[in-house]
Amino acid sequence: MNDTNNPPKGFFHALVLDQKGGAIKLNWEDVLQSWNSQDKLWLHLDYTDQQLHSWLQNNTKLNDIILDTLFNEDSRPNVMSRDNELSAVFRGINVNPNSKPEDMVSIRLWTDGRRMLSTRKRALISTQEIVTDLNNGTGPKEIPQLLISWVDKIIKGMSATVDTLEGILLQQENEFDDGDLSLIRSTLHDTRKQSSKIRHFLAPQRDALNRLVNKQLDWLNDMHRLKLNSIAAQQVLHIEDIDAVRDRIVMLQEEITNEISEQMNQRSYVLTIVAAIFLPLSFFTGLMGINVGGMPGLDSSIGFWIVSSICLIVSVVMVGIFIWKKWI
Repeated sequence: MNDTNNPPKGFFHALVLDQKGGAIKLNWEDVLQSWNSQDKLWLHLDYTDQQLHSWLQNNTKLNDIILDTLFNEDSRPNVMSRDNELSAVFRGINVNPNSKPEDMVSIRLWTDGRRMLSTRKRALISTQEIVTDLNNGTGPKEIPQLLISWVDKIIKGMSATVDTLEGILLQQENEFDDGDLSLIRSTLHDTRKQSSKIRHFLAPQRDALNRLVNKQLDWLNDMHRLKLNSIAAQQVLHIEDIDAVRDRIVMLQEEITNEISEQMNQRSYVLTIVAAIFLPLSFFTGLMGINVGGMPGLDSSIGFWIVSSICLIVSVVMVGIFIWKKWI
């Protein structure tokens, strides 16, 4: 890590907010020289880079708990604070190519209100949006605004996925009467599995946002907390929408099960009626077909027609009984 000419592979960017909505980009050498003294610095790294982990451990005052949060492979949304410093983990919807939305992308960050250090493994669209805003001069002016804007974009980025889940469910509901029930069941299973995985991370993220609002940090003012309250409310709304989708999926799956069961019952009912009609006929024809002496009609030229007529009469009588009993 002493080679300043070759930045580590896990170094994504170092931006100094200019308090006008833009940012000044620093190279790795600048970071090495100014990390402990630079205000309004946002350093963004790859948490899989062990060289960066070692550099932070040896050249910053970050304790092991914070470093573990920033570089731990497994994480759930969480917020911790100590001595006016904030450590947090948030997750956003995965919109990377060939990825599933429920395979959510995590962002780990630390800030003391004047600097921010963040780490990630996979790209998150909200991060790219923040950088674009800074490049256009319309980004956050202070580190607290950067934190709030970033979290806001993470939560807003979930709206499209939630709308997609609702759209898929609405389509399956509309196809219920005339569609392929087995195909609908398969689609519902996938949608329910996807929504459950997303909610698995949204519930602790809701709690983390609520804790963030109540953290006693000097650099969070009343306007910041008001905005965070609004973001937390939006997160709750997403959870409620996903819960509603899951409930509707369960109801539709039950309807499909009942419909399939009803179809099976109807088919079984028809087979039962047919079997009930042919049971006495089978007995009668079997009895008439035994090969013993004394069977009536053996020498009659109309014996076959007599037996056929008896079978027809028995069938008509049985059908009449079924109709009278309102079985058919």
